Amino acid sequence: MGTLLIRGGRVVDPSQDIDRVDDLLVRDGQVVAVGHAGTQPLGKADETIDASGLVVAPGLVDMHVHLREPGREEDETIETGTRAALAGGFTSVACIPNTEPPIDTQAAVEFIHQKAARADTCNVFVVACVSRAREGKELAEIGRLVEAGAVAFSDDGAPVYDAELMRRAFEYCRMFDKPILAHEEVLELSRGGVMHEGLVSLVLGLGGMPAAAEEVLIGRDIALAEVTGGRLHAMHVSTGGGVALIREAKRRGIRVTAEACPHHFTLTDESLRGFDSNFKMSPPLRTAADVEAIIEGLVDGTIDCIATDHAPHAREKKMLELDRAPFGILGLETAVGLSVTRLVRSGRLGWPRLIEAMSTLPARILGINRGTLRPGAVADITLIDPELSWTVDVGSFQSKSVNSPFHGWTLQGKAVATIVGGRVKHRLV
Repeated sequence: MGTLLIRGGRVVDPSQDIDRVDDLLVRDGQVVAVGHAGTQPLGKADETIDASGLVVAPGLVDMHVHLREPGREEDETIETGTRAALAGGFTSVACIPNTEPPIDTQAAVEFIHQKAARADTCNVFVVACVSRAREGKELAEIGRLVEAGAVAFSDDGAPVYDAELMRRAFEYCRMFDKPILAHEEVLELSRGGVMHEGLVSLVLGLGGMPAAAEEVLIGRDIALAEVTGGRLHAMHVSTGGGVALIREAKRRGIRVTAEACPHHFTLTDESLRGFDSNFKMSPPLRTAADVEAIIEGLVDGTIDCIATDHAPHAREKKMLELDRAPFGILGLETAVGLSVTRLVRSGRLGWPRLIEAMSTLPARILGINRGTLRPGAVADITLIDPELSWTVDVGSFQSKSVNSPFHGWTLQGKAVATIVGGRVKHRLV
């Protein structure tokens, strides 16, 4: 595969506590060394990238992506979704199993791996179902799915509603040290809702989804994780109360991790005043106080990582009335820009914490050999221009869908090169 030298960039690798201007040498798909820029050359290379002014980070990892294939290829495919990941700076994604049919068999896991290999874009890791067919009635064959390569388990799109089933799922997954990625929602409380339940929903006359619908189930799953010793990962946390519950659980030593999405630390329920279905998502956009709590959770580490919950929908589906349109927005191609603009440039997060949240910790939670630039590691690398100002244009997206509420926004910070296994797969520089 040859050698690649990345020269003079700001190397940020939280796994090694590195944050300095330096050179990075890659040979045959592996990191060889982080050297000493300008003093002792690392050696000659077949290709050299001048990374002056760029952040050089371990390849970004998104642990919550809906690739839709099989079954809903009109929204997205593994090929188009992974191309979008590359454009957004992600070298690895974990695909969620709410496909049609769901990913609940060894054959289904193998299908995803085969399609990803054929696409030859970024790494695709498979999250398999907790329950058969995502029906919440009986456990999927956890052991066989692990043998097939599943890295985690989730029924996302719906909660695991039966508490006894969830308890047994924690017990089985603990045997393999795999996390359960939990969609936290009490359906009786949120049924019929299209947005956060509050003053704005009252004024607009729209059905509400209260914060309690999320927080009640977070509390239940924390209790089950405590009694079983299992690993709980709370997906797309959106409420201040949820952040408080997770913070207390961590203080008590319970094995819980959590993620937040860029839209939940950027937008509020006020966005729904225009009745634009691109702002309709589950969990919904909440209040300014909730947004601040999410950011505080990211700052103090209560919320471990940033995930996109990339949820593509074909244009005609999102053009329906607000109460009929599906939940979800695109996330892969705007995540870096939103995170840099909202968190780094505001002074709330430094670059090491941002890269930790978008690379090192997601890889660690999933138990995958990524998220590091240690010598010998797979050379998955993302180069980010922190000063690049750009305008979001859904017409230029690599995703098959265009359901982004950020169209026309000007953001600062963008991935300009995405390197997977030592090969440059996406490049603007």
